Amino acid sequence: MPSDQPIQFSINPEDQPLAGPAHTDTAQGSIMGLIHAILEQRKLTAQFQPILNLKSGELLGFEGLIRGPADGPLHLPSSLFNAAKRCGLSLEIEMLCRQIVLECYARLNLPGKLFLNISPEILSDPGFKNGQTIEYMDKLGILPEQVIIEITENQPTEDFQAMRNALLHYRSMGFKIAIDDLGEGFSSLRLWSELRPEFVKIDMHFVQGVNTDPMKLQFLKSIQQIADSAGTHVIAEGIETEAELMIIRDIGIIFGQGYFIARSTAAPLLFISADASRVINSSAIVVYPDNNLLTSRNITAQKLLSPVEPVLPSTPNSRVFSRFMQDTGLHALPVVEQGLPVGLINRYRFIERYTQRFKRLFMAKQACKVVMHEHPLLVDINTPLLEISHTLSKSANQHYLDGFIITEQGRYVGLATGQDLLQAITQMQIEAARYANPLTLLPGNVPINEHTERLLQAATPFYACYCDLDNFKQFNDVYGYRKGDEIIQLTARILSWVCDAKLDFLGHIGGDDFILLKQSVDWERRCQQALESFAQASALLFTEAHRAAGGYTIEDRHGNKVFHPLPSLSIGAVCILPGQFNSHHEVSAAATEAKRMAKRIIGNSLFIEKRGTAQTMQQRDKPGLLQ
Repeated sequence: MPSDQPIQFSINPEDQPLAGPAHTDTAQGSIMGLIHAILEQRKLTAQFQPILNLKSGELLGFEGLIRGPADGPLHLPSSLFNAAKRCGLSLEIEMLCRQIVLECYARLNLPGKLFLNISPEILSDPGFKNGQTIEYMDKLGILPEQVIIEITENQPTEDFQAMRNALLHYRSMGFKIAIDDLGEGFSSLRLWSELRPEFVKIDMHFVQGVNTDPMKLQFLKSIQQIADSAGTHVIAEGIETEAELMIIRDIGIIFGQGYFIARSTAAPLLFISADASRVINSSAIVVYPDNNLLTSRNITAQKLLSPVEPVLPSTPNSRVFSRFMQDTGLHALPVVEQGLPVGLINRYRFIERYTQRFKRLFMAKQACKVVMHEHPLLVDINTPLLEISHTLSKSANQHYLDGFIITEQGRYVGLATGQDLLQAITQMQIEAARYANPLTLLPGNVPINEHTERLLQAATPFYACYCDLDNFKQFNDVYGYRKGDEIIQLTARILSWVCDAKLDFLGHIGGDDFILLKQSVDWERRCQQALESFAQASALLFTEAHRAAGGYTIEDRHGNKVFHPLPSLSIGAVCILPGQFNSHHEVSAAATEAKRMAKRIIGNSLFIEKRGTAQTMQQRDKPGLLQ
């Protein structure tokens, strides 16, 4: 490994609040004795965990982890540092940790830079002696350029300015700066903004499970975008599975560490696991988790809000009538007292009553509180639309006709109508259908196109497989639409079963049409398995007579009896090589043509477009392609 490759070391103080009953003097004395023994006998050990460059496959370096005595209660860093803090010896323990890790780093002659993790409270500790760390490094022959100061927060920073000045002081001596556990700390984003560190490490909470959590995926993508604009390198911590590593790499995060890459040891290897190497050298891209941004939890009552100036309970009815006459689109008036909604006046019921013979003179001077509906529906501004719809469906029709009052922390902010709600939900469902098919809940046209473009941009070969049911309309005519939906859902389940969850993307174009974007090496076997499974499972949907006959006879529009075979599954596949297609439109056209050829074959069939197949096989033999 080149000697200038970075290496990471961190001491993880994890100064968590102490819990449980107060310690006795005896227990406190015992802990104090353990801490003094550690300091006097230097009873700490260091371990190192590799950090990988996810683009080149080279080691960025190592993170150093500190451990207390293995046979005692202070073995874990959290226990060690909590005990040191309780005894007022945090500075002494942290300085010893630095010495131990620096010594091991120098003795092992590990390549690259060392990320030296320092807690904020130590930076601003009046007992902290500037230059103490660099003096010790000089004795070991370690240059400041080899070390990166990593700041980790586990509690609010009381003196932000002092911490900032200390970090800038380190930078002036030649050290670089890193922020640890981004997303967990209390002022890490502020530090990032003001210090412009060379590295940020994303807390493992946002890394683990990112392959199944669209919110975590969006967080990581946003952080990487910020890092790109700020000139900062991102390190993803806690990578434990192949799918997580593939997602992290595909997002564009350059560095990563975790058990899937390598575990921490006292004498680390200078190469990564075979599994991690295979992922790094593969050109395949992972399938992102479903991310329908237009879900009900993201669209709330705020979308419906119409700010209508309210009236007081004492406002005369004549003034209410004038408001309705001046604004013909005003469906209701909220009645509010001291910011709190107390009633609602429906336009049509009020005008009908107010304009009746002999009632106008009587009502004109009356306060509007006598005609208001005293129990209007109140909806918080952050309530999801589908929750509001569910509430309205279980309430009286009056709430739908009158509309409802939108509040924020109990105070009036505006009005909304039942019609507004219905239109918003309809639009939401239309938009959602573009992202997920409502019958199968599989990704719809938008994510299909997005994933196709990702594959094209990654220049990785894949197979586009267009799947379609033959004789589906006739099946619907004979068995009805309910059975038609059932056979579509059956097809969706079968196609899902034959997909590699990490590499194969399944989308539902609409009706009985599906698309498979497959990177798995055994894609053809998987398609054949789908055909066999469909033949067996679909047979259960037909009557015994139709199964025996292989179909059914129905009359066409001219009264002629025509025999139609039972539904079958056709799959048309085309290989998409790097540079062969420029957009998802071209891929779709090629897959559609392959499907057309597949449907010419009687029964369950797979048609593979042969043009370019020889070249495809050669490409597949290269490392990382279609693997």
